[in-house]
Amino acid sequence: MSKILKTVLLLALPASGKSEVRRYLHHLSPAQCRDEFHMGPTVQLDDYPYVHLMRCVDDALAGLGKGRVYFQAADKPFQDPHDWGTLIELVNEDYADLVDKRVVKPASAAEHLFARLDRASVAAGAKARLRALDEVTRRALAEKMEPEAKKQLDEKHAGYPDALEGKTLVVEFARGGPEGASLPLAAPFGYGWSLPRLSQQLLSSASILYVWVTPEESRRKNYARTDPNDPGSILHHGVPIDVMLNDYGVDDMTWLEEHARRPGTVTVQAHGTTFDVPIARFDNRVDKTSFLRAPEAEWKPADVRAVHDGLKAGFERLAKG
Repeated sequence: MSKILKTVLLLALPASGKSEVRRYLHHLSPAQCRDEFHMGPTVQLDDYPYVHLMRCVDDALAGLGKGRVYFQAADKPFQDPHDWGTLIELVNEDYADLVDKRVVKPASAAEHLFARLDRASVAAGAKARLRALDEVTRRALAEKMEPEAKKQLDEKHAGYPDALEGKTLVVEFARGGPEGASLPLAAPFGYGWSLPRLSQQLLSSASILYVWVTPEESRRKNYARTDPNDPGSILHHGVPIDVMLNDYGVDDMTWLEEHARRPGTVTVQAHGTTFDVPIARFDNRVDKTSFLRAPEAEWKPADVRAVHDGLKAGFERLAKG
């Protein structure tokens, strides 16, 4: 019986191929996933939907003639980079809700989202900005945000499996730092700051599949995949260039791996203990994955084989621990 990986952190710079990898895994049969990739049926968590919602909040506030509270501008980075931690806290909460199969039916999905965002912000060391809004503005904002908030909440509930036993949780996010920054990256940037913020329950069973591209290749692929008509899409959303340069201009994963206390791992000190998180790389510096955004009928066998073999080698390495 193949070992089934319990939790895979699917990490990389934006547009590196993470979402395409997820699509390829979904394309495989359960037997292939189990026997060749050590993956059970996957359950997905991703912090990007919250980035999208935070930008929607800011856009709605701007439409009301109010100042943005999360981002410097529609195409700029966070006002407070501690919001990288806000995203991790939201993922932690999603994981806890997933385990408990917690379903909420709030009178207002928007108000429920606002409370979650504020709670996560405070936990990450940022301010609770939405509760500080005046009542009239908050009510108008909630009305504007209700459709997006309800859609996100419904999708979250729909993603709960009957049980996690025998399944593989895939947690996807991207981190980095300003172009030209020295390593290790200063807080609150990079994986070195975000990984220890993951819950103890997630870290205790985690392995990392790192999709390896250069920042330059990440920017090229980000431009190529962007569909301005589908900003909330996992496959087709684009990251603004100022964000690419100031938040993803350098990647600290190689530094973390090179300075780990055990080869083939990343050392994460958190929750009063030290986790040696296994890591494997899928080398996508020469693009292997963009074709996966096309319909399956257009996939070429040689391209499929390159992705399959590369991922298989990585997952086998993780399964060995």
